[in-house]
Amino acid sequence: MGPTMIISKDLLSQDALLGLIESFINREGTDYGADEIPLDRKVATLKAQVEEGRVVIVFDPVTETPSLMTKEQYRQWSLENGG
Repeated sequence: MGPTMIISKDLLSQDALLGLIESFINREGTDYGADEIPLDRKVATLKAQVEEGRVVIVFDPVTETPSLMTKEQYRQWSLENGG
């Protein structure tokens, strides 16, 4: 089924938000090219994107897990799944 709802960042404590961001970064394993970017910089960049609303917190009720998606990814997912 996949993520079906957006969760407001304001519903999470700062610690919970940072934990979600770090978990997402570690789970996704993004390739940044020849220069490795430190975790704290990746976290700061992603947190800023969440604060700006470009990345949203999504919740999958089937797996009962939160994750992150760009707003565009969520919009595309919604279109493909009749949302």
